[in-house]
Amino acid sequence: MSNATSKLSAPPSPLIEFWYHFKSHLGGLIGLVIITFFLFLGLFAEVIAPYDPAQIFPGKATLPPFFAQGGSMEFILGTDDVGRDILSRLIFGGRISIVYSFLVVLLSGTIGTSLGLIAGYYGGAVDRMTMRLVDIMMSLPSILLAIVVASILGPGLLNTVIAVSIVSIPHFIRLIRAQTMAEMKRPYVTASKTFGASSARQMFINILPNCMAPLIVQATIGFSNGILDIAALGFLGLGAKPPLSEWGTMLADARAYIESAPWMVTLPGICILLVVLGFNLLGDGLRDALDPRLKKS
Repeated sequence: MSNATSKLSAPPSPLIEFWYHFKSHLGGLIGLVIITFFLFLGLFAEVIAPYDPAQIFPGKATLPPFFAQGGSMEFILGTDDVGRDILSRLIFGGRISIVYSFLVVLLSGTIGTSLGLIAGYYGGAVDRMTMRLVDIMMSLPSILLAIVVASILGPGLLNTVIAVSIVSIPHFIRLIRAQTMAEMKRPYVTASKTFGASSARQMFINILPNCMAPLIVQATIGFSNGILDIAALGFLGLGAKPPLSEWGTMLADARAYIESAPWMVTLPGICILLVVLGFNLLGDGLRDALDPRLKKS
């Protein structure tokens, strides 16, 4: 009987507790649904997309969507200026945007987290030099700095990832530095120092796991910023090269048809809006579920 009572009174697992708080956040759930939907489209693009995104249909240029006059179910969302299926290009473009924004978060998060840990742990001259560099980078508009870096490196998706990652690093540095400085005052850090723990073990084994909650939230925000910046550079001609179907490049190609074929501009813009909104809502939900001060009773 006592065993049964102890099992019933056992605290829930961290995952169950997290889901309990997360599911009560309507915006977070909506964001999760949006992101899951676009991830599903990207993962199974070859199966879902009706055509190859680079396939050109002669005589089918600038066809409207099926619900507009002159549209047909053959091209559900119409065609672009050279006769390519817009739906297929949007699906494959979503894969490119999400995958490369993930690379941005991975690269900037790894470098920024490492530098933030080092600055917060050692302090002194290392901290001052790191934060002055961060202040300089954050004093410039991020998209302007990304344009400068992308212009130096040259157009291309890989260079776009590098450029956007560079401008995203300061956000991770500031966050992890502040978290590290707060964790340095905890008794477990002092105790591990007493037992002879190395600096690397202190930073990456003891302190970093306790910084994961805000780091996860920052990563979701980094996804939305990465998608926006990649699309912006693609719109300016510094991102994906044709015939890759990246959303920003699609917007750039459709600029001349904003009046005669507005769907060519509207549809990629809506996709960018939905994915960015989804990541922002997901980040809000994760913040409320992971931060003990914001959890609802």
